[in-house]
Amino acid sequence: MFKKILIANRGEIALRVVRACREMGIRSVAVYSEADRTSLHVLHADEAYHIGPSAPSESYLSIQNILTAARACGADALHPGYGFLSENPNLARACLQAGIKFIGPPPDSMEIMGSKTRARQQMEEAGVPCVPGTSRALESRLQAEELAEKFGYPVMLKAAAGGGGKGMRLVHDEAALAPALDASRSEALRAFGDDEVYLEKAILNPRHIEMQVLADEHGNCVYLGERECSIQRRHQKVLEESPSPAATPELRRKMGEVAVQAARAARYTNAGTVEFLVDGSKNFFFLEMNTRLQVEHPVTEFVTGLDLVQLQIRIAAGERLPFSQEDISMRGHAIECRIYAEDPENNYFPSPGQITALVEPSGPGIRLDSGVYVGCTVPMEYDPLLAKLIAYGETREQAIGRMRRALQEYFIAGVKTNLMLFRDILPDADFLAGHIDTGYLARLATRSKLQSLADPSPADQSPAGPSSPAQREIAAIAAGLFAALESQNRNGSVEKPVIHANCDHSNWKNTARTEALD
Repeated sequence: MFKKILIANRGEIALRVVRACREMGIRSVAVYSEADRTSLHVLHADEAYHIGPSAPSESYLSIQNILTAARACGADALHPGYGFLSENPNLARACLQAGIKFIGPPPDSMEIMGSKTRARQQMEEAGVPCVPGTSRALESRLQAEELAEKFGYPVMLKAAAGGGGKGMRLVHDEAALAPALDASRSEALRAFGDDEVYLEKAILNPRHIEMQVLADEHGNCVYLGERECSIQRRHQKVLEESPSPAATPELRRKMGEVAVQAARAARYTNAGTVEFLVDGSKNFFFLEMNTRLQVEHPVTEFVTGLDLVQLQIRIAAGERLPFSQEDISMRGHAIECRIYAEDPENNYFPSPGQITALVEPSGPGIRLDSGVYVGCTVPMEYDPLLAKLIAYGETREQAIGRMRRALQEYFIAGVKTNLMLFRDILPDADFLAGHIDTGYLARLATRSKLQSLADPSPADQSPAGPSSPAQREIAAIAAGLFAALESQNRNGSVEKPVIHANCDHSNWKNTARTEALD
């Protein structure tokens, strides 16, 4: 087993890996940019190394800086988390050359699945069902027009090297195709340094369902059940649950077997996720494979009882999977809400700033993977994900009830958040009935706007203040918290964070770093 793991990431996922290492008796090493000098993952890790300025290109996206830190601390393995370099085969290859174990798939597997067109080619050869479309990049506008006519409108343009909705355009007719192609190529070039774009037949408002797979280095591969990820904004997931309200045992088995088939075709090892689009007739099509741990992995951990991060580490250390497909079962229901520093009422615009007050939920069936604390600054340079709130119940109804209660307890001040978005989703009739797809959030927003215009609430009409029980409770919590903070400030009792950030564990250097925060 590894003795020391460097975590090439930040925020809540870096802290999640730190905790897994601590439970396994492995020393953890954090890396941080200038903006993250006092972040939680730095404070909790056994060691921490500064890797550059706040700009991601000069810190978290610098393979050279990360490998320099890994060599300096003597790490024998590296966990990439998700985002940043987690799906970059060049990092995996650099680790291999440096004699540092990359906790993830081999670089060749990452390259196969990293290119959407190459992945389609590989999946078609393996007999995996794919959305009708091209398996190679478009060469010209004329070719795009001919293929769109062949498949029939609407069609979807996608960046070959893309992800996260960048370079993606839905085209409803021929007149919109040429400008959409230019825009897609331009955005793909800016985001990925590659302007290759391919075309697919658009499946309107499908479900987005993904299947978690694990594969060890001894030829064993299993699936761990599905996650429903249809609630999205701008092709980015915001709420996930497991199991899917739409999945039958038969659909789960078929999708799982195809996911394992896809992983084997890519010669995949470690944790990965095969994503599918599912139409109204429950036909499913391969979308892509994410060659890393997913943001939403906690819902799978809840329903299977497995620790995916520890399994990642054990697989990378050469251990066999400790179970077979027949040993895996799903029990209960889990829901995850991604808590972002953003403003849903202003097109989800990011909201960086300092967190001035924080009340975090707890209680039965609640897990919070958070990367923030009172007084910390949410930087503008990175993804605005603050935390992941997960609720578990024996049934979907119980999980929803616990999530609604937890959302009422949750309070964040200093930055705008999307907490109110989830407070709108959870009681919605369509969500409660499981009638969701990738167009759900847009429909909910339209309904909410129309209802607020037709029937303003008393709180909107009166200057008297919050009127609902939930609003009054939040206001009371906020008032109490601000009073406590004011009292602490007057008494001078606010403690400075202790930073464990030196390879030689020098108390002298620790003190110097802490004083530098004054």
